[in-house]
Amino acid sequence: MSDNEENPIGDNSGFDNHGGTYDDEEMLDPSGGGGADATSGLDVTGEADADQYGDNEPDMEIIQTDGSGTHRGFSKRGAPQERITTHYLTKYERARVLGTRALQISMNAPVMVDLEGETDPLKIAQKELRERKIPIIIRRYLPDGSFEDWGIDELIVD
Repeated sequence: MSDNEENPIGDNSGFDNHGGTYDDEEMLDPSGGGGADATSGLDVTGEADADQYGDNEPDMEIIQTDGSGTHRGFSKRGAPQERITTHYLTKYERARVLGTRALQISMNAPVMVDLEGETDPLKIAQKELRERKIPIIIRRYLPDGSFEDWGIDELIVD
């Protein structure tokens, strides 16, 4: 590449997502030109929008606990209800619980198991999860707006 080319690095021309180039004058059509649809819930990196369903609520939430008992599912009014979600810890919940607990441990939170010389926060969190000693409650939101709270000690981890 020589220094006297028409489009030096840093000008306003560039490449589109389909291998071609675009200029400032060129009109990009997000719906018909084969590009990404602006309303598809995807950003330019191809990752899904966090609130693509428009409900502004997560599907799962982690709640801190002091370890004083188990919690049950509650509706919006606070009335106890029978649980309908699975007794198994999902792989997504497992990842979030381990990541959250490892971060807490790395910031000097009290450890609930014997360390036995272990210093890696993630390995300590995994040991706590195996022994079901993590002081975290998982809140699972249901489509009707109610939710269920599950303690780690109540879930099947394996």
